Amino acid sequence: MKRDKIIVFGGAGFLGGYVVYELETRGYEVIVADLYESKYQSGSKFIHCDILNFDTIINAIPDDISFVYNFAGFASLEKANNDPVNTVQLNINGNLNVLEASRQKGCKQFIFASSAYAMTDKGSFYGISKLASEKIVEEYKKKYNLDYTIIRYGSVYSERDFDNNYIYGLIKNAVLNKEIIHSGDGEEIREYIHAADAAVSSADIIEDAKYKNQHIILTGHEKIKRIELFQMINEIMGGELTIKLQKLGYKSHYKTTPYSFQPTVSKKLINNPYIDMGQGILECIKQVNKQTNIIN
Repeated sequence: MKRDKIIVFGGAGFLGGYVVYELETRGYEVIVADLYESKYQSGSKFIHCDILNFDTIINAIPDDISFVYNFAGFASLEKANNDPVNTVQLNINGNLNVLEASRQKGCKQFIFASSAYAMTDKGSFYGISKLASEKIVEEYKKKYNLDYTIIRYGSVYSERDFDNNYIYGLIKNAVLNKEIIHSGDGEEIREYIHAADAAVSSADIIEDAKYKNQHIILTGHEKIKRIELFQMINEIMGGELTIKLQKLGYKSHYKTTPYSFQPTVSKKLINNPYIDMGQGILECIKQVNKQTNIIN
């Protein structure tokens, strides 16, 4: 039986690529809409698309579309916070373009990739852009009855080299320079989730009606301090690293929890089974070593 047709905007990016793969393995017909093709991309149809150009979006979405995922826009908090104009254009106006095109094409359900920073007074322009987009998605349901699911992703990592993959970048620097440098005090708490686990839950959402018109939090199972993460990496790498905590503050980042004020209440979705943190870090180290050996 032919399954639903899905388009993933930003499907060549870090998390979007994992979601595309997961949807493919479940038999969906998947279209990737992005500015560039990914070296990790599989057999899905690719369409060049700029989310600031409405015509390219409307032309990319087929008339028989069922689900639209939007991962496009600024995913790096640091880049977004240093560029407020482009952040608003990409994360708010760009999402609005995708949302409106989805409505016009009769999409059954719109899945928006938001962030834990939509729930905090930290995150500066990045967090603001995600919260504003959430409210616009909610309003489209009220006005046009377009069903949605908003996924607030926490700290996602994997062994793939992307600018917004914090742990990979941390390990890459550790392998090359034998040190870990952190601007905070190391007491910051995160709940890391492997991108493959996040992708499984992201695909589960469209297969269960209970997630319609809901806000979902996707994070890992266990809380870990940044210093504990650094020590874990150092231990796996044989204790050869120097760990430097600059204690300069951690501007725009939350310290222990993103829950600073009360936006729309969300439900937390947890994978079972899931990829163990230590195993995930080991895979990151293996991949970094592989890539650095190729470069050298």
